Amino acid sequence: MLGARLAALAGLARAGDGAVSPGPRLGLSLGPGSVCSAPLRLPPGGAAQPNAQGWSEAVAAAANALRAGGLVALPTDTVYGVACLAQDAAAVRSIYSLKGRRSGKPLAICLGDVDGLYRYCQVNVPDELLRDLLPGPVTLVLKRSEELNKELNPFTPLVGVRIPNHPFVRELAQACPGPLALTSANISCQASSLTVAEFQDLWPRLSLIIDGGPTGDIQSPECRLGSTVVDLSVSGKFTIIRPGCALASTVEILRQKYGLAPGS
Repeated sequence: MLGARLAALAGLARAGDGAVSPGPRLGLSLGPGSVCSAPLRLPPGGAAQPNAQGWSEAVAAAANALRAGGLVALPTDTVYGVACLAQDAAAVRSIYSLKGRRSGKPLAICLGDVDGLYRYCQVNVPDELLRDLLPGPVTLVLKRSEELNKELNPFTPLVGVRIPNHPFVRELAQACPGPLALTSANISCQASSLTVAEFQDLWPRLSLIIDGGPTGDIQSPECRLGSTVVDLSVSGKFTIIRPGCALASTVEILRQKYGLAPGS
């Protein structure tokens, strides 16, 4: 019921039918002047706990908001992110507008499992390597396949892929009809967010806000580094694009276990 209600409201908002006031616990905002008072909080313990119904409703609510073309803020295994359907060109443009992001800066895609990666990327590394790094706080950059929306990062033949080690994001990605486009929940060039309160200025332009609690120690700068981004598009080599929070362990796996050489 919750998911259906959110989908209907998000559809009305996208069509420009005016402000709709959702219930007090729904993190749904339908544009300026119609901001919800509180995000949708995930129940503690995840999907395996006795209150799993609330978890499932949150996944359904987010999936419905995304299918309606909305932007959803959610926790990951590093920082809070904003997601939309990667195959929805209008939603992708909305993310760039939301963040004030320059058009030549690419968005990563987010998948629910490693198997989905073969559909949207050209994989030139062992499957075992993928599973050693994913799910986890790593973005792998590979050559994109023809399946991926051509309006997503049209300026590059590559794409970054995330499979966060967070059950909500993975379940949500599996519930959607394609990959998510995922970026950090902040204005471009500002610090990453570890709580929903830290990106409150963005709330009026988001369709749904999922509050999973702090994703790290808000006093620690290291917790705001985001994922380690590594380019694996050249066979036998790896290039670190962003050190991120998992640099040492990622380099150790690539060099010592798989014998990849650092690129320039």
